[in-house]
Amino acid sequence: MPQIRVHTISLGCPKNRVDTERMLGALGEGLIPAEGAADADLVLVNTCGFIRPAVEESVDTILAVIREAEAAPKRPVIAVAGCLVSRYGQPDLAADLPEVDLWLSTRELGQWPARVAQALGVKNLDAIGPRRLSTAPGYAYLKVSEGCSHKCAFCTIPSIRGKHVSRSLDDLEREARLLVTQGGVPELVLVGQDVTSYGRDLDLKDGLKHLLDRLMPIKGLKWLRLMYLYPAGLTDGLLKHLAGLGRPLLPYFDIPLQHAHPEILAAMGRPFAQDPTLVVDRVRHHFPQAALRTSLIVGFPGETDTHYKALRQFVERSRFANLGVFPYHQEEGTRAAELPGQVPQATKTRRRNALMKLQEAISREALAELVGTRQEVLVEEPSPEWPGLHTGRVWFQAPEVDGVTYVSGPKVAPGRMVMADIEQAQSYDLVALA
Repeated sequence: MPQIRVHTISLGCPKNRVDTERMLGALGEGLIPAEGAADADLVLVNTCGFIRPAVEESVDTILAVIREAEAAPKRPVIAVAGCLVSRYGQPDLAADLPEVDLWLSTRELGQWPARVAQALGVKNLDAIGPRRLSTAPGYAYLKVSEGCSHKCAFCTIPSIRGKHVSRSLDDLEREARLLVTQGGVPELVLVGQDVTSYGRDLDLKDGLKHLLDRLMPIKGLKWLRLMYLYPAGLTDGLLKHLAGLGRPLLPYFDIPLQHAHPEILAAMGRPFAQDPTLVVDRVRHHFPQAALRTSLIVGFPGETDTHYKALRQFVERSRFANLGVFPYHQEEGTRAAELPGQVPQATKTRRRNALMKLQEAISREALAELVGTRQEVLVEEPSPEWPGLHTGRVWFQAPEVDGVTYVSGPKVAPGRMVMADIEQAQSYDLVALA
């Protein structure tokens, strides 16, 4: 197996990160991480192309890699993969960025080892290895499906990733056991475009239930977290089943509601266009202690002050543990881009900032109630600035998207779970002593 020095940049969502980790694993045991393009034989940029800012970030990153590669003593092979390639196509991208040596869409990732071997002029890259985890110690993402079959008016994902395709129960259980028992990962985070749809394309009734029944008994699994739960899939039957499972399943629900007013939800083409308080109340009926996270879009075409006021009242009432608010982006090729009533950017920015200010107050108040309590903390990484201090997370803090817990103490080490006393609360973060 030849040794290959690889510099990797993975952009976008956790689902994209899993693709990156699989591509790195496919290079086998000969892979050697490189700090930058100047030290690499191969540079991999796995791109995001979901919305305009992500496209701009991807292009800027590719240009920066090209500049670094051209200045290197030995120019590395530059490979660009992912959603940007799927959205715009290799011919157009290659015409604008001829310095890139290898392009791979999301549908071509299976060709990765052979294409890399050809580009590098080496052989024997056909021994596929396990994923090369790139997350902090303590957790890993488990992608349960690919693509999405919903038809939301603002979303480019179905055109980029295709229709919803579930992985098999056996494959997911096998990978999960590998990550936990051999990789020593105490937390698995289930991700997909719609995790509640898992198994429908496999003619598997109650697919998510069956999947959890496979994963829950894995020895060494401490936390099991569900992300991207579409509201339409959170039925009373599913929630009742989840409530009876207990640990390691966390009472954490990431539900991308996107808006609260039924007129805007209908215009968005959301699969659940009713009053979202019904979903929030349903979850809390079965899980009174639940931590809820959601994402909201402000400034969707036709959103009036009345619609926005309803959204603000919904946030005030729901008191989410974690909330992301995003201004609507008019994306080429989506139905929403052609809708009348496009909202000015200044209005979108103002509404977004006001909602986040409201959420900051809600979060600060909720976290303040935890001061003086004792919590389990999953330790991730040492602080580069303060010796002895580490970042970690309590159960209601999902990796990369929520706040963190700063923890110190003699038993604290990356990947460990420790009991710690919460000593201080900030707007989104906690400070603890183990």
